[in-house]
Amino acid sequence: MALTMNDKVLTEAFGASEGALLRLKQIMLVVVGIAALAIAAKVKIPMIPVPMTLGTLAVLTVGAAYGPRLGLVTIIGYMILGAAGFDVFASSAAGVSGIEYMMGGTGGYLVGYVLATFALGVLARMGWDRSAAKMAAAMLIGNALIYIPGLLWLGTLYGWDKPILEWGLTPFIYGDLLKLAIAAMIVPMAWKAIGKARG
Repeated sequence: MALTMNDKVLTEAFGASEGALLRLKQIMLVVVGIAALAIAAKVKIPMIPVPMTLGTLAVLTVGAAYGPRLGLVTIIGYMILGAAGFDVFASSAAGVSGIEYMMGGTGGYLVGYVLATFALGVLARMGWDRSAAKMAAAMLIGNALIYIPGLLWLGTLYGWDKPILEWGLTPFIYGDLLKLAIAAMIVPMAWKAIGKARG
């Protein structure tokens, strides 16, 4: 059975749809997306056992709202800025930045960010962003794509005899479930708002 990927994504539902104005809109969306990713990475909300950052929420929401191509351009632009030493990652100001930071313990998660952004874009293109249930499923897939390379990299970097799951997964589960619930509502609600505005 062929997968259909003909649905519009959220950013295609407003503004220019062709020509130079479309290119201008896309450039502006990339800039706004990179800024949103950088700001979200720095937001820390107190939670137990660890503070919750909004980085994954921004990554997955940008992927769903932008679609696979524009989302990929945005997340790669974000990674390039980080590699160049700009303070755009969650802890990159703590004495380590750029490539050195990216090759540290969070390196696998950053790879996962790219995979998850693309996957959410593809699923949005298939219409999964129109309902909260499908969006929640897409978010679960996106989170898995972030954690798998993240944990594999931690194990490779520090050794599999270390408590890798306790370092890189279990402290973040509650926060990620909360972010999943929020993101599962944001994009479908935006689609409903657009539908009402046009109605």
